Amino acid sequence: MRIGVVGVGRMGGPIARRLTDAGHEVLVHDADAAAVAGFASASLRALGERSEVLLTVLPGTPELVAVAAELGDGGGDVTGTWIDLTSADPRRVAEIAGDRAFVGAPMSGGPEDAASGTLRFYSGGPPDALATAREVLSVLGEVIEVGPDAASGYTVKLLANLLWFGQSIAAAEALLLGQRVGLDPGALRALLADSPGGSAYLDRWAPRLLDGDYLRDFGLDRVVEELDSLAGLAADFDIPFELSSLVARLHREALDRFGPVNGELLATALLEERSGRLLRGPHPRE
Repeated sequence: MRIGVVGVGRMGGPIARRLTDAGHEVLVHDADAAAVAGFASASLRALGERSEVLLTVLPGTPELVAVAAELGDGGGDVTGTWIDLTSADPRRVAEIAGDRAFVGAPMSGGPEDAASGTLRFYSGGPPDALATAREVLSVLGEVIEVGPDAASGYTVKLLANLLWFGQSIAAAEALLLGQRVGLDPGALRALLADSPGGSAYLDRWAPRLLDGDYLRDFGLDRVVEELDSLAGLAADFDIPFELSSLVARLHREALDRFGPVNGELLATALLEERSGRLLRGPHPRE
């Protein structure tokens, strides 16, 4: 297929290369001229008009809204199927999609998963567009079809992230308390992971935290953006959101403390700082 990829940063770059290696004809566009080096590139409008599939791989909702505005208000600016991989606000999908053949397929995974074809996509959209998305995205990872509503995939992805961010906070508090009363954080993590309170977070990512890795592939400001999107959605439907609002507040306080830097687990770093302890070893003051 002729595939246009908009956004060739840490995720879009390996995605474009993998699609090229699979035999697709790939053109790219990025606001950063340096990012397109090594790829055949074109203007955004040219990608929309010439591509059988337009793939957007963008940092967040503001960038996706900007791309949709630059393409134009009508549907004729994208002649093929538009598949968006951004973790965007589901409340903005109707505005972005317009009359286009649009699939919301936010991705789960990092740059290594993009390069190895082990991403996961929560896909929503009309049946014909979903069929096209399945053909393209299967080269990049697992495709999970959520339903015919393009907003549904975004909702599932953001809710999955909400639970993950919440688990990171709960696990940090448990590990910090256990450490304070004399338990080894590594041994405690293993015990908790094998308990009724176990989770994918404790299995896969908490060990990286204990090695001092705050997962610096995703911006803390983007974490807050996603949590704010869900808070707005909950308010729209009058759904209780008290615990999740606390999770959002702690991440917002981490953003205030550390700034818009990369680090999905920097809310844990904030809790470490407030407790005067580091989970990866004794605090320097001790």
